[in-house]
Amino acid sequence: METKFTGCRAIVTGGTRGIGRAVSEMLLRGGAEVVAVYAGNDGAAADFLHQWSDHSLRVVKLDVSDYAACESFFAEFDRSSDHLEILVNAAGIRRDAVVGMMSAEDWRRVLDVNLTGSFNMSKFAVQRMMQNRYGRIVCITSPSGRLGFAGQANYAAAKAGQVALMKSLSKEVGRRGITANCVSPGFIDTELISDLSEEQSAEYRKMVPLKRFGKVEEVADAVGFLVSREAAYITGTVVEVSGGL
Repeated sequence: METKFTGCRAIVTGGTRGIGRAVSEMLLRGGAEVVAVYAGNDGAAADFLHQWSDHSLRVVKLDVSDYAACESFFAEFDRSSDHLEILVNAAGIRRDAVVGMMSAEDWRRVLDVNLTGSFNMSKFAVQRMMQNRYGRIVCITSPSGRLGFAGQANYAAAKAGQVALMKSLSKEVGRRGITANCVSPGFIDTELISDLSEEQSAEYRKMVPLKRFGKVEEVADAVGFLVSREAAYITGTVVEVSGGL
């Protein structure tokens, strides 16, 4: 992967922790200039920046669900960058509850961050990619959007929406050399599933033919291919990294 992304500028949302961090690190190792966007964990962002201080990395605090904030973020991005090649929408949250007990706020917030955030960032990214007739956009979605898991109606709806968003976007921007895809990780060993009980973890592992949870690096490698120049004829699709779930 060394030098694979030299000369590329990339934005990764949720880019300082979990899968997003693994994606940021993969791009940095490949020579890209990376802006890692994060929502609120200042300590994790500072630690990440310190560890990669010898690479071209910036970390920016941003609520991707806030349209005006995203617009301002890209205006600031333009002041130091005249091109953008890669956007990875990895920001995501969970607020689980069965539908009958789910609060309206938990429903809205999960869709706002996971789905509306992907729209906001993709809209402004596409405007810049079209100028140079090249771009790669990837959303980190989930098998939950295809299978539906009990207690995750908000999360599943948002993730299904991301797939539809990328499929529609791919048809709008293909002529400009821009691809739009999804990577769908199954159960990956990150903070997002750290609240599972031992019993839940064991049950979920039984559902996976490979009988283990995935690693963030395995997801990042799939993203790395889709955002490479070699993936020029792949668009509007979903790559599953789920152990056969």
